[in-house]
Amino acid sequence: MALAGLFRNMWGIAGSHQIQFLDALHRDHAEVEDHVRTNKAMGLANLPSQSWQINTAWMLAANLAADLDTWLRLLTLHDQDGLEDAEPDTMRLRLYHLPARLARHARRRILRIERTWPWAAAFTTSWNRLTRLPVAT
Repeated sequence: MALAGLFRNMWGIAGSHQIQFLDALHRDHAEVEDHVRTNKAMGLANLPSQSWQINTAWMLAANLAADLDTWLRLLTLHDQDGLEDAEPDTMRLRLYHLPARLARHARRRILRIERTWPWAAAFTTSWNRLTRLPVAT
């Protein structure tokens, strides 16, 4: 239940001065601030242009990237130590900057991952789980 930003002032709201209500309001607001911090790390910290239209497109792309990052962690990395609740910089360092080569052989594309890369198992597990997801209809 999203409570943050719902009430501007607490006058006349039943239960608004109880500890449980204030705690729930504070926790919800902290969650919103965490999402804002994460989105800033995904590209919303600096807008690239003085044009409103370009900045609008940039914000949509940055929010889409943050959502895709969240869904990736939720669907594929839920049991990987250190990656299920990793920050965007950690995900960028460990998974998105992939030390690999894309090769073609017999009309197929093969991703050759470095054997010494410590996150190879997490990447292949994530890739296998993503490819096994049912197709949205």
